[in-house]
Amino acid sequence: MIRHTVLFRLKPSAGSKGASAFLDAADVLARIPGVGNFEKSRQISAKNDYEFVFSMEFADSSAYAAYNHHPLHVAFVRDYWVPEVEAFLEVDSTPLSS
Repeated sequence: MIRHTVLFRLKPSAGSKGASAFLDAADVLARIPGVGNFEKSRQISAKNDYEFVFSMEFADSSAYAAYNHHPLHVAFVRDYWVPEVEAFLEVDSTPLSS
């Protein structure tokens, strides 16, 4: 399992129409085959200055690769992510074995 997590700050201010439109447009990512447990959340820690978090899970690296190349993901990145995201941190992780 791969957990894909992205913390980010938008160019439009939080609560603005631009930020709301961006977050609404991100719902398309949940429709991509292989995406599981898609969540959008607000980052609340004072330890960093990111505002929002997207997280999702993939069964394996093949599902994750397919997501990265899927036309809906490519279009979202082109039409929303690149023009609207000011800064981000991407973390891809897998569970540790006990």
